[in-house]
Order: sequence, then structure tokens, then C-alpha cells
Amino acid sequence: MTLDKFILAAITTNPNKVPSGAAVFHCESREEMEVIATNLEAILDGIAHMLTEELYVIVKH
Repeated sequence: MTLDKFILAAITTNPNKVPSGAAVFHCESREEMEVIATNLEAILDGIAHMLTEELYVIVKH
């Protein structure tokens, strides 16, 4: 079984902007958020998408 077209994780500096049903990583700064998103892309074999200045999601296409 594989996951397809699914949000695997959310990375944010604003906890109020998080989608439900995903692992959430809270960061102190935008720089930290970018590092976490880049690392999670590789770990989860997904693609990071910046939705807002405060929110990235890792998606499996």
C-alpha cells in the first residue's frame, strides 16, 4: 500500500494555520521552517510546498 496525493506533514511558525490530519512541526523562525521542510522532503520522499509565509506542507504526489 502506498500513500498518493496526501499531506504527510505541516511545518509552521503559526500553529493556527495548520491543516488537520497531518504531523505538525512548530518552528521558531522562517529559517528553521525552511530547514525542517527540506529535511522532511528527503525523509518522507515527498515535495515541500510553501502555502504562506508561515506554512509549508509536505505532499506525496
